[in-house]
Amino acid sequence: MTPQQIDLIRSSFEPLKPLAPTVAEAFYAQLFARDPALRALFRGSDMSEQGTRLMQMLSAAIELLDRPHSLNPVLLKLGQRHAGYGVVEAHYASVGAALLDTLSAGLGQDFTPEVREAWTTMYGHVAKTMQEGAATEALAA
Repeated sequence: MTPQQIDLIRSSFEPLKPLAPTVAEAFYAQLFARDPALRALFRGSDMSEQGTRLMQMLSAAIELLDRPHSLNPVLLKLGQRHAGYGVVEAHYASVGAALLDTLSAGLGQDFTPEVREAWTTMYGHVAKTMQEGAATEALAA
């Protein structure tokens, strides 16, 4: 990621922080509309708590974007944990699309092509690294 992309992600995420519960709710609505089968992975989960964790994870990842040596180990472990929950590689595309749709709806005209590209690049890195973590979990099992 370029420094400009990191700045775009950080500045576009800032106005969403005070709206975190609403953003998380919109994300899960997008996700389950896009891929209803994913709802089964959250059975028994408190979705409000899940949304809080999602927004905390996004905030932490965004904070570490310019320090991949700190971010990547966290993402690898997150991928391992998610593999244990039943997340498979195909789910990452649904999550990425739901994230971009949520950001687009939440940011409106501020979700410019450059901002979209920055978020797409970030999510690509997150998904790839988490999938690497999931693969190491599968090998260990």
